[in-house]
Amino acid sequence: MATEQEQDVVELLMAQHNRIKQLLQQVQDAAPGAKREPFEDLVRLLAVHEAAEEEVVHPTSRRVFVDSEIVDARLDEEEQAKQELAALYDLGVEHREFDERFRLFAHKVIEHAEMEEKEEFGQVLQQTSQSERAALATAVRVAENTAPTRPHPNAGQSAIANVVMGPPLAVFDRVRDAVRDWRRKQGDN
Repeated sequence: MATEQEQDVVELLMAQHNRIKQLLQQVQDAAPGAKREPFEDLVRLLAVHEAAEEEVVHPTSRRVFVDSEIVDARLDEEEQAKQELAALYDLGVEHREFDERFRLFAHKVIEHAEMEEKEEFGQVLQQTSQSERAALATAVRVAENTAPTRPHPNAGQSAIANVVMGPPLAVFDRVRDAVRDWRRKQGDN
């Protein structure tokens, strides 16, 4: 297995897609009282993953001449996913409509990932060198470290919007996550 410095952006994103699919399945398979943790893990992973794709991957795809219609379609799907993920988060895993809405959401997320892999990642592999892809993987990791941990559909979907809005939203989200985790820990004592 490649080290973090050797891993290319496509390998990184494919591994994340696999983890997203696992978490989608875990949420669907979980008993009603056990959905919250895998769902929160999924929310965080999807939020940082999609922000990094919008900030790094999709602009690169445009640069290496992936058809604009393909990139625009993926961006539109990501915006719809942010909207639905935010709605599911607000709805809560205990809500009676959660499971059905989540099932539809999961199907769309998997379809989106498969389209990225088929239409976008292959072009990135063909049109960039290994060193460029390794540098892109580093850029994705940096973007993820400054990305919000929840979807913010009204913050915009462009790379510029993510750079401008991402870090302040990320700080807010990470403080909120820390408080939530602290409260849960206090409740366990």
